[in-house]
Amino acid sequence: MRLSKSYCHRNLSLESIVKTVLRSMSNVNKPQRTFIAALLATLIVFQGKATYRNMNRYSGMSEKRFSRWYSRSFDFALFNRRIIAHALPENDRIAAIDASFISKSGKLTEGLGWFYNGSVGQSQHGLEASLISLIDLKLNTAFALDVRQTLDQNHKTRVEVYAEQVVEIAPELQEQGILYLVGDAYYSKEKFVSPVVKAGLKLVGKLRTDADLQWFYEGEYCGVGRPKKFDGKVRFEKDLHRFEHVGRLQEGIEIYTKKVYSKTFKCAINVVMLRQTRENKTSRVLLYSTDTELDALVIIKYYKARFQIEFLFRDAKQYTGFTHCQSRKKEATHTHLNASLSALNVLKLEDQLLKGSNDRTVISIASWKRKKFNQHLMEKLFDKLGLSLSIQKVAQVYKQMSDYGAMAA
Repeated sequence: MRLSKSYCHRNLSLESIVKTVLRSMSNVNKPQRTFIAALLATLIVFQGKATYRNMNRYSGMSEKRFSRWYSRSFDFALFNRRIIAHALPENDRIAAIDASFISKSGKLTEGLGWFYNGSVGQSQHGLEASLISLIDLKLNTAFALDVRQTLDQNHKTRVEVYAEQVVEIAPELQEQGILYLVGDAYYSKEKFVSPVVKAGLKLVGKLRTDADLQWFYEGEYCGVGRPKKFDGKVRFEKDLHRFEHVGRLQEGIEIYTKKVYSKTFKCAINVVMLRQTRENKTSRVLLYSTDTELDALVIIKYYKARFQIEFLFRDAKQYTGFTHCQSRKKEATHTHLNASLSALNVLKLEDQLLKGSNDRTVISIASWKRKKFNQHLMEKLFDKLGLSLSIQKVAQVYKQMSDYGAMAA
């Protein structure tokens, strides 16, 4: 995979990291390593739609080769984990889960069904992809780890299908020291929470504003009968004095927290209430963690970081062909979805390597897409003209024109 030559002398280039990671995957043979590297490079530079025929125009591979190799399995989750570990230092990280709707025409594509489309606020006929990502809290950015097409299974709800994905990936997350998984309010269901907690992960999420919670009894034991465990239903406004006041955020948002019992999850949770009063109207947001010792401000921090996964979906759909798979087979769809997000990881990691910083930075995927296409085109032209990048003037033109048309981040 041809990456920028302008910085390869500074640090270990991402091109060599990609090759090193692919070689380290013992169950991947050389032809497949070559294909995956070429596929990622193509998804970075293509223009238009990422169909087999169009990707053929930007690579040396035929439509038939794309179609054939798309049906073969590849461990993208392992690849993503290893390339992130090679390219980035070990910062504080959490995992996040979310799903995204993919429009798909036709009637014979595997996995077609009715899925919620957040952009229009209703269910539509198409496909859905469920993504587990790593969120680097120091860099404040997300990297894709494992994406799977949502396939309806007999006698299983979709929430159970999402939970199975988390349970399968949980050992790999724990191996990296990642113990917290963040999901939005949709995942606040017992059929999701219980399997995830049993797998060893701690969940951070959002509750309904009228969640059914109970106070733990904190009084003294009277010495007769079974000790009292609960002390009534949590009434958020009437029982405000029973919460612990943590502090205040901007715009007069008050933070309250308390360890309570969730009748839905059938376990103790640490609930955090964000309460705001404006124009004599009171509103609240309820966050929670299955880790009852987790600080309230950390819960807010983790849930806020969850929104970085939305940018992965946005950028993959706009720039790396996330919704462009033309195949009707679920195996090919799986390969395309994962390759699209892995290509996005490559762009984000290259940006981080180029800047050489371990702090938050602003990245423009549109600019990187333009830059990669410019470099791809110049390499083709220079090769036809017999010009070498080892020539100083040619290298200067290459460096100068790489950013032609790019936008500031």
